[in-house]
Amino acid sequence: MGSCGPSSINPATGRYWGLDFPIVTIADMVRAQRELLRHLGIECLLAVVGGSLGGMQVLQWAASYPNMMKGVLALATTSRHSPQAIAFNEVARQSIMSDPNWRNGDYYDGVRPDLGLAVARMIGHITYLSDESMHLKFGRELRHGGGFAFSFETEFQVESYLHHQGKKFVERFDANAFLYITKAADYFDLDLGNADSPTRKALAVTNARFLLVSFTSDWLYPTYQSRQMVNVLKELDRDVSFCEITAAWGHDAFLLPDPRLETVIRGFLGGLHGC
Repeated sequence: MGSCGPSSINPATGRYWGLDFPIVTIADMVRAQRELLRHLGIECLLAVVGGSLGGMQVLQWAASYPNMMKGVLALATTSRHSPQAIAFNEVARQSIMSDPNWRNGDYYDGVRPDLGLAVARMIGHITYLSDESMHLKFGRELRHGGGFAFSFETEFQVESYLHHQGKKFVERFDANAFLYITKAADYFDLDLGNADSPTRKALAVTNARFLLVSFTSDWLYPTYQSRQMVNVLKELDRDVSFCEITAAWGHDAFLLPDPRLETVIRGFLGGLHGC
């Protein structure tokens, strides 16, 4: 659930925050991480590393604290959400907010919007896979063999898999937190195309080395988005490396063991020198 969120108690009211909780941005998350390091007395990092939403935080670290780290390693991520990514997140959010148990976010003392959250997870999970990976994992295999039932029951293995993912998700995640996190991802925009943007100016002064990694079958954050960031960093004369890894598993590829990825990361981290 994070350090604090809509499922936390608002000390001013003694009730759950719900939608009274303020909107959180990626920059807010990074600022909170920075305060933790300050509390721990850590003023220099060998590297900041993350993938997907974590990759956005890594890029924000480089923009907000450009001289605090020696290396920046961003995997399967983007400097700004595409309209397609925003669209998928909005459909997922609407599935939660359309659940009658959502009650405008005030559901903590009653039945939770589990159906809406499960469907939101199913939508999101599709974007983490790829056409090829779904062919490899499921094909058109039926759950019980034989022929079609010609009904609306769950027949295909891929359908069963999505239902399973939705069911598991509601056991460990808060629906309102899902709304806030997807909004944070949608709002994220480093504005690297603007020569006068604060982010671009911050990246121009950092001495950190960069490594960006993308995956061929990732259609949520496709390779062209990583290349755009690489091009900007090259224009700024930063030390940047880029690797596109051939993988069939879509966006989820960055989470799976891969000897090529391990080699690239080991080489990058091994070339960094301590503070």
